[in-house]
Amino acid sequence: MPIIDARYYKTLVLCPNKAIATELGPVISHGLPLAPVHIIHDYLTRRPLMDALKLHDPKVCFVDFATNLDTALAITVEIQALNSNLPVVALLPGDDPSLILKCLRQGAADFLIRPFTNDQMDSAVEKIARLVPAPAARVGGGKTIAVLPAKGACGATTIACNLAFQSKRLGSKKILLADLDPLTGTISFLLKLKSSYSFVDVISRQNTLDGDLWKQMINVHQGIDVLLAPENMMDGIDQLQDASSIFDFAQRTYETVIADCGNSYNNWNLSMARICDELLLVTTNELPALQAAQRALAFLETNRVEMDKVRIVVNRYEREIGLNADIISTALGTEVFQVIPTDYEAVQKSQMEGKPVPPGSIVGKNMAELATRVCGRKERSNNGSKPSSLSGLMSIFSKASS
Repeated sequence: MPIIDARYYKTLVLCPNKAIATELGPVISHGLPLAPVHIIHDYLTRRPLMDALKLHDPKVCFVDFATNLDTALAITVEIQALNSNLPVVALLPGDDPSLILKCLRQGAADFLIRPFTNDQMDSAVEKIARLVPAPAARVGGGKTIAVLPAKGACGATTIACNLAFQSKRLGSKKILLADLDPLTGTISFLLKLKSSYSFVDVISRQNTLDGDLWKQMINVHQGIDVLLAPENMMDGIDQLQDASSIFDFAQRTYETVIADCGNSYNNWNLSMARICDELLLVTTNELPALQAAQRALAFLETNRVEMDKVRIVVNRYEREIGLNADIISTALGTEVFQVIPTDYEAVQKSQMEGKPVPPGSIVGKNMAELATRVCGRKERSNNGSKPSSLSGLMSIFSKASS
């Protein structure tokens, strides 16, 4: 089977039968492991179908032919009328040659027969890749760093902002700092910026995005391009699924891309975690934050994020309060990549002024070290460790509380 850029193949599933949809899930994950998948547990009439195709822009559509054959055949015809380039894969209840032939004649590109298998999916993906070739994969381009908080108030946004400033100090000429947290993004507040545009506008204009339009979307702050999150709640925020259009454009345009993300537990943030070159998981050394970090690591691994690019950053570290770095490494089953000591006054002053943390402060020195290790390195290094089970962390908790 040829290697493809699976994240290009946004997938729409129209399947009223939840048992079939559940059975299909692991097979799609096998064949298209990075593809955003949107499941609708219903057959759609023409208008809702048009809206779904416009909203999700799928590159492949799976349709349940087992629950209601006539309706599924009619929907296949509608899909072909609305988008003749969208392959439809029929989900069939059994190996019935006459039914297979009827589906293919009505416009289905391929089919899967229950019980679905990985071999069937591999064959379907190979055909889909021929019918809808993915764009050439990115070669070279800018390095992308995603900054992800283990839980709220760990200081991930502060680290993202200072990484951008430090990257400039290290010599990067073109830097993008992107606030991609749709609900609680605060970079505009921290840097005292305002804009009529946000990353949501970039997504809505992804098919016409060029350099001139991009310049309207971003703010320039101390030599750094900043893409902001929406100032107010907007319709459709909860339906964000895939950040690849932002990353693809940014990687072609910038030397360094730093994305400030929200929590990991949704498809939007998972898409960034999968695409980025380096993922900084930010925690503190307090017990609740470390438990959240352990859960985040397990969630990321379960959802096919490459764990060798995940870096643990312990922010606001106080040796006298919470767990020390060695115990944190043991608890999380992976080394602590960087410790940022606490320096309340320096950080608060920088936030009030919308400036980077002073380079001479203890936080500034450690931020510079983090930037040198992350922004200055092109190759990933495997730390040789994987996240431990929750029991590992709970044993640390019990020792700390005894």
